[in-house]
Amino acid sequence: MIVYHSFCFPMISCWPIERMAVEVYSLCIKANAKSCGECIQVGAKCGWCMDPGFLKQGEATSTRCDELESLRKRGCSSTKVENPRGSQRALKNKAVTNRNKGEGKLRPEDITQVQPQKLTLSLRSGEPQSFNLKFKRAEDYPIDLYYLMDLSYSMKDDLENVKNLGTHLMLEMSKITTDFKIGFGSFVEKTVMPYISTTPAKLLNPCTGDQNCTSPFSYKNVLKLTSNGQEFNTLVGQQHISGNLDSPEGGFDAIMQVAVCGEHIGWRNVTRLLVFSTDAGFHFAGDGKLGGIVLPNDGKCHLENNMYTMSHYYDYPSIAHLVQKLSDNNIQTIFAITEEFQPVYKELKNLIPKSAVGILSANSSNVINLIIDAYNSLSSEVILENSKLPEGVTIMYQSRCKNGVTGEGEMGRKCSNISIGDEVSFTIRITAKQCPKMGKPETIKIKPLGFNEEVEITLNFICECDCHKDGIENSDICHNGNGTYECGACRCNEGRIGRQCECSTNEVTSEDLDKSCRKDNGTDICSNNGDCVCGTCECKKRENPEERYSGMFCECDNFNCDRSNNKLCGGHGHCECRVCICDANWTGSACDCSLDTTTCLASNKQICNGRGTCECGTCKCTDPKFQGPSCEICPTCPGVCTEHKECVQCRAFGTGEKKDTCERDCSYFNLIKVKDRDKLPQPGQAFPLMHCKERDANDCWFYYTYAVNKTEKEVHVVETLDCPAGPDIIPIVAGVVAGIVLIGLALLLIWKLLMIIHDRREFAKFEKEKMNAKWDTGENPIYKSAVTTVVNPKYEGK
Repeated sequence: MIVYHSFCFPMISCWPIERMAVEVYSLCIKANAKSCGECIQVGAKCGWCMDPGFLKQGEATSTRCDELESLRKRGCSSTKVENPRGSQRALKNKAVTNRNKGEGKLRPEDITQVQPQKLTLSLRSGEPQSFNLKFKRAEDYPIDLYYLMDLSYSMKDDLENVKNLGTHLMLEMSKITTDFKIGFGSFVEKTVMPYISTTPAKLLNPCTGDQNCTSPFSYKNVLKLTSNGQEFNTLVGQQHISGNLDSPEGGFDAIMQVAVCGEHIGWRNVTRLLVFSTDAGFHFAGDGKLGGIVLPNDGKCHLENNMYTMSHYYDYPSIAHLVQKLSDNNIQTIFAITEEFQPVYKELKNLIPKSAVGILSANSSNVINLIIDAYNSLSSEVILENSKLPEGVTIMYQSRCKNGVTGEGEMGRKCSNISIGDEVSFTIRITAKQCPKMGKPETIKIKPLGFNEEVEITLNFICECDCHKDGIENSDICHNGNGTYECGACRCNEGRIGRQCECSTNEVTSEDLDKSCRKDNGTDICSNNGDCVCGTCECKKRENPEERYSGMFCECDNFNCDRSNNKLCGGHGHCECRVCICDANWTGSACDCSLDTTTCLASNKQICNGRGTCECGTCKCTDPKFQGPSCEICPTCPGVCTEHKECVQCRAFGTGEKKDTCERDCSYFNLIKVKDRDKLPQPGQAFPLMHCKERDANDCWFYYTYAVNKTEKEVHVVETLDCPAGPDIIPIVAGVVAGIVLIGLALLLIWKLLMIIHDRREFAKFEKEKMNAKWDTGENPIYKSAVTTVVNPKYEGK
């Protein structure tokens, strides 16, 4: 036997308590618990301080109940805090069976598909207990199948095919399991009008014409579950069709008897399948009134000689009644029906968990395939259900199915597509919201629908603290025995009140007692912050458990002291009776003035750099040019622009010598970019300001201001660089080309002009020489004729 005192089963992760109600912070103080037992039922974070000297003057007994951290802060030692925790214990934790089909036959009781089998949980209000449930579909698991058939006249051809069902089904099911049993039953209708004809002739043979039919009956158990398929064929072969008057049949009566008459049917604690075969609808609760039957179905077995004998006495069962009995007896139903009634039975399937619908052919020739397919569908799905929960107990499921599929809520109850040998797990979380009225243990059961195995869980409720057992009844501490002294406080007897039960309830309003609750005649009773009980002020409680009234007249509190930075006593002290009690090295009405001068030390180890005084841990600079936390910053001193140039350049433009170390070296100021120089801050502000103009390696100028606003260093920089404009190439080239062309044209014009002048001079010279010529102007003196005349001397003219 193993005991686990954690908040979860060892195979799973825990749900943290912090995920419970967000208001647990104030629930403890609101509950006004008068005893430890009442306190621990408020919530899982509530504890009870047992220290007798814990309460301060004016505090009620109920202030012992508070959040654990708050109790610690108020001075209650952890050893004096009563805070019982829930636990769990596995009483039976047999591992799921790992077995293959060929490894030999096991008895059904030796096969385990669900783990664990038995648990005990100790539940404290508001604290969940979680455990892991494993399910593994076993190989070669035994199967019982009961075939329940409608033998009304319309099923005549179907009966012929069912007569050989036993051996054929045995052969097919042997592929799934080596341990298979089959049984057979039949039904028609209630044997009263108007469901059947009650004339003597029709009671003997309800069929018309020359048809030979058996007498009508409600339900008959023909064959108890057997592993002999041939016996099934023989007995079913002896069955005859019967008849009735109306179309709906009395199948629900038959299903109820099959479910509850386990001994007659021969059900074993194995997989139980009920095949319901019909070609018609069904009667249900209330329809019996047509035959004068008004008593509700009692859900009990009424078989005599394998015949249902009370069909004329009890009404048909309701669908909900059938669902309950089928579930209680772990029976999975397969509706083998004709296509005409498929919509009706599909709706019925949605109401009956772990059921399936298959379509029969006209003569039931496909019944074997229908049964195999429906069985595979049903056995591949696991759905968990639990018995009725005690009042105030809730249960949640989380599934971890095949292929990593998970589900929560209603989907956390089931896993689908499970093959033989597959293992799935469910995390089950049980929480008690309160203690039951009697406080006695309760038992619940969780099981997979359609399977005979289950987890039995005993719930023990933690309704009292451990110190309750050591209580002293009629203790002298409680005003001469007017109460029980337990857990560091008095639990008063009926009719007694007060911290020590010193007063009777009849005395609480007397004027004499009220006088002792006033500080003076001009003040309210208990300063209007409490109630006068037995002449003693019991101060009111605040919604915030950290805030309390105290004092003999509830005149004090711990939340109305001065604040600094929106913190009570600046966060450096605590409030007592509306006055701050400061921690060491702090002073002031709100403990906001530090006496520590280390925060005022400059880098030269001088307080405030020798240029100021240290007041409340902050430097007050006496030189107006210097500022900063240690009076070391001088925004208007020479060299400020050069000092910050590289950092401004790298952060604003990503350039400069420090661009690779910018993030490390230049994060000491806040950078603010502006669009142009007009947007830069201007002098005359409340803090010194330095305007800077620097040039980068590309001869571009950038402009920025440097200032220290209180302790923050601010740099405003113009986001665009001011760079000198470069040469415009196109006009230059165009000008050069144009110049060359113009110069060329000018040279040509000059050459032409000179040639004209030269020609004119030569022409004038020619004219002059011509005028001075000595020959006749009509003959060129230098002209020689091209013709030469030669006279032959021998020529005589003849």
